[in-house]
This record gives sequence, C-alpha cells and structure tokens, in this order.
Amino acid sequence: MRSAPRLLLPLAAAGLSAALAAGLVAAPAAASGSSAASSVSAAETWEWGPTASTDTKGWANGYVRSGSSGLRVVGDLYDAGGARTCSWVKIKWLTDRGKYRTATYRNCSQSTSRTFTVNAGYMLLAKAMVCRGSATRITGKCSRWERVWTQGG
Repeated sequence: MRSAPRLLLPLAAAGLSAALAAGLVAAPAAASGSSAASSVSAAETWEWGPTASTDTKGWANGYVRSGSSGLRVVGDLYDAGGARTCSWVKIKWLTDRGKYRTATYRNCSQSTSRTFTVNAGYMLLAKAMVCRGSATRITGKCSRWERVWTQGG
C-alpha cells in the first residue's frame, strides 16, 4: 500500500484521462449500471459436524446451504471400521408443514468418503445421527441426534 500513492501521483499530474485509459480508476457508470446483480441475494451457508458414532469409527460433517427452493443439507460420510462393517448417517428434518422426514445414507468404503445431499426444502430444523452397521441395516453404536440447523439460530 505504501507504493500506491507514489504510483498514482504521476497519474494525477498527467490527468484523469490518462488514468482512465490505463484502467486504474473505475468509471462511476460501470459501478451503478448493474442493479440486477445487487437484487439477487447470495446463498447463505452454515457448517455442521463432525458428528461421530459412539465407537468413533464412523463420522460425518458438512454444511447447510440456502437456495431459491429452500435448504439443502450436504455432507461427507467417513468409514474407518473393520471388514464387513459400514457407517450410516441418518438426517431427520421438520418441514414447514409440521412433518418429519428422514434420509439415510451408508458408506462401506474405508478408502473414500461418500458425499450425500438432502434437498430439504423449507424446514424448521434438521438433525443428524451417525451409526455403525452392516451393508444392509443399522446395527447400533449410534451417536445422539445432533442439531445440524435450526431456524432462528
């Protein structure tokens, strides 16, 4: 920043037209010309996790992102267990109509994580639980329900 005044001093002496030609000063019309871009709201993101099973061999983390059609829960499920075991994550959310919905995902690969996405729409709260299990069902060692997102904080 100290070199910036020294760089702009010769430009001020040469005139504003030389500075505009060099592209160093933005024209006021270009800054106020894009009113459509300022009316679009940016998506908000809330991070959650990590949430681990009670034996700590399975865990999940991720984020909740707002969009034009509601909220989306995105996360990664990791498995560090032994042979013939899998990690499971269960996402439960309360819709704006008062109904609970659930989604369940599993990961049996110890070498790669599994990314999951839940399009929850307009919801009031979301919770996640990570469990251990076989390739077909949850068998136990579940974490408690941990809050992923809540409306109003």
